[in-house]
Amino acid sequence: MAEAHQAVAFQFTVTPEGVAFQLSREALKQIYLSGVSSWKKRLARLKNSILTGVFPGTPSGWLAVVAVTVGATYFGIDVSVGLIFRIQNCRRCLGVRSRSLLSALIFSSGAWMLGVLLRRQALRLLLSYHGWMFEPHGKTRPSTKIWSMVRVMSGRHPMLYSFQTSLPKLPVPRVADTIQRYLESVRPLLDEERFLDMEALKYLLLKSWWATNYVSDWWEEYIYLRGRSPIMVNSNYYVMDFLYTTPTHLQAARAGNAVHSILLYRRRLDREDLVMALGVVPLCSYQMERIFNTTRIPGKQADRLLHLSDSRHLAVFHKGRFFKVWLYHAGKLLPPRDLEMQFQRILDDPSPPETGEERLAALTAGERLPWAEAREKYFSRGKNKASLDCVERAAFFVTLDEEEHGFDPDKEDSLDRYSKSLLHGQCCDRWFDKSFSLVVYRNGKLGANAEHSWADAPIIGHLWEFMLATDHFQLGYCSDGHCHGVPNTALPPPQRLTWDIPEECCNVIDASYAVARALADDIDFHSFRFVEFGKGRIKKCRTSPDSFIQIALQLAHFRDKGRFCLTYEASMTRLFREGRTETVRSCTSEATAFVRSMADPSCSSSERLELFHVAAEKHQHLYRLAMTGSGLDRHLFCLYVVSRYLGVESPFLDKVLSEPWRLSTSQTPQQQIKMFDLEAHPECASSGGGFGPVADDGYGVSYIIAGENLVTFHVSSKFSSPETVSVHRRAATGRTGLVPGLGKPGKVKSQSVL
Repeated sequence: MAEAHQAVAFQFTVTPEGVAFQLSREALKQIYLSGVSSWKKRLARLKNSILTGVFPGTPSGWLAVVAVTVGATYFGIDVSVGLIFRIQNCRRCLGVRSRSLLSALIFSSGAWMLGVLLRRQALRLLLSYHGWMFEPHGKTRPSTKIWSMVRVMSGRHPMLYSFQTSLPKLPVPRVADTIQRYLESVRPLLDEERFLDMEALKYLLLKSWWATNYVSDWWEEYIYLRGRSPIMVNSNYYVMDFLYTTPTHLQAARAGNAVHSILLYRRRLDREDLVMALGVVPLCSYQMERIFNTTRIPGKQADRLLHLSDSRHLAVFHKGRFFKVWLYHAGKLLPPRDLEMQFQRILDDPSPPETGEERLAALTAGERLPWAEAREKYFSRGKNKASLDCVERAAFFVTLDEEEHGFDPDKEDSLDRYSKSLLHGQCCDRWFDKSFSLVVYRNGKLGANAEHSWADAPIIGHLWEFMLATDHFQLGYCSDGHCHGVPNTALPPPQRLTWDIPEECCNVIDASYAVARALADDIDFHSFRFVEFGKGRIKKCRTSPDSFIQIALQLAHFRDKGRFCLTYEASMTRLFREGRTETVRSCTSEATAFVRSMADPSCSSSERLELFHVAAEKHQHLYRLAMTGSGLDRHLFCLYVVSRYLGVESPFLDKVLSEPWRLSTSQTPQQQIKMFDLEAHPECASSGGGFGPVADDGYGVSYIIAGENLVTFHVSSKFSSPETVSVHRRAATGRTGLVPGLGKPGKVKSQSVL
């Protein structure tokens, strides 16, 4: 128990002679160093807040303006056109020289601040222009050339949150435009007079003036936090490791490097030493604030997000047991070799789980109401509260998994099993409420499961790319697979969390596990590579790779079902402040015309090609509209919320919001951080990630376009639906699937929708 004594700064004993104190110098030293580190971080955040608050100005710019103004005043040159003299007359209580200096300081500071505000407003106006997205390649309008001044107006060294106050607000589209786009997307005739009392639009416009973003807070609350069904599979998503390579096969070593890389990212995030941008255009960084130290807390009617400014420990799960691992020692971040040692200590720990501990995390995988009630009843006091606080207040969650996963070319279903493991695991070995759970397998492969309410997939993707590149190309491993360095064996071992779980709580845990297990067993997943061609050949055809794949998915679905369905493709709106996502309705009239031409033997190849290009252009146009705030689904969603608040019945909105997305799709972003050349290191191609089906009788399709000759797909559906099957190998049952969609139903032509 030596480590327990080291954690106590002083001890005292009451004796007949009085109270005897025993001080621990080492413990006091650790407290001192921890305090120093904490104050350094606070000062750094204060500095960053000041720099961000005056952006695009700088303190050095203020100093230069003050120096010039004071210097000019000293030599009798009035650069203020009499304003300094007027300010002097208001300060008669001071001496002449003091009044002169103070007046010059006040004037120069005001002039500098006015310049900052004017530059910020000019930057906001420039960033509100989105015409550049709609221009053909090689043709630049004069307005776009003026817009390119955004690089000049943004200063030399912007920080992560520098552009937040300069980003435009998400505009509220006109109701007529939204109706027109909706009718175009679904084609049936609807009575526009039944839409909505226009009073709802007035309230929505008022909210857009008052709030930073008229969509995001309602989207987070009503789409995510108020949901009472399990977030496992239904909301959470996953990301995978490198597809072809594994830097080390030592589980503890891979965990050590991965965790250290993630913490290096957090350090850069705290220092705001990152910039999210689309070329020269800044993107909103608001979602990045909650990557770490964030947990979803269950509630009876709605959940809430707990976010801490800092956390200095991890929560680790292994073989049904929970551990606490400190991330700092002597005020410094633990190096990879020390982290590896701590993880190895957990792997070597032979202690069994306590009663109810092994499946405790199933509470986060089941229905939300039972979890909220159990948390309030059994985890609000004593050792259970202390241990739960340790998990919920951790920087993030780590699972040292007992299984082995990864891509194996000799096993057709290797990626399928890998995907299902990351999506739901054993339903009790990931803390699904954490912002993300890092999963490290026994063979050194890894992945992550992410909660969706706090941010969207590109945010985790940004972190993930940094982690993989840092792990493999910067930190590296020794020839024997261990992390570099010499471990500090004097470090106290990880702390085992203890629980006191009564039988009644165990019954709740078992019930949640049964719900989660049934949901997980119902998921039909197929992940596979398409290597015949990739974005290289698609771009030679002067077509967007994303449009190409979306149209291919329409063709696959039609050949599978013989009909079309409402299709969801996620697009980001982070060109606007606190923007999240918008929907691109990919099943357009142009796309369906092309698909039907493929089934029409009278259509020539040239006619089909022309229809394809028209469909691709239409899709690109819709994608650009969504990115620039002219999508329709978030607007309709907010109008629905307002109508509910006002008590206005809208059959139109009720119908729109209840329509199922039987084909839900998303492209995983690639190379957001260019830390290595993918063409030079094709073995480091990412596997991407995936999610569960949105509709019980539909498909979830995620894809990543990695490099010039690789597209990886993740297709999900449910076994319980007679309408869907994710992979062709079950075609013998008489059910066709999405994957062989380009062949005739029931006949497999390719392991791809392409």
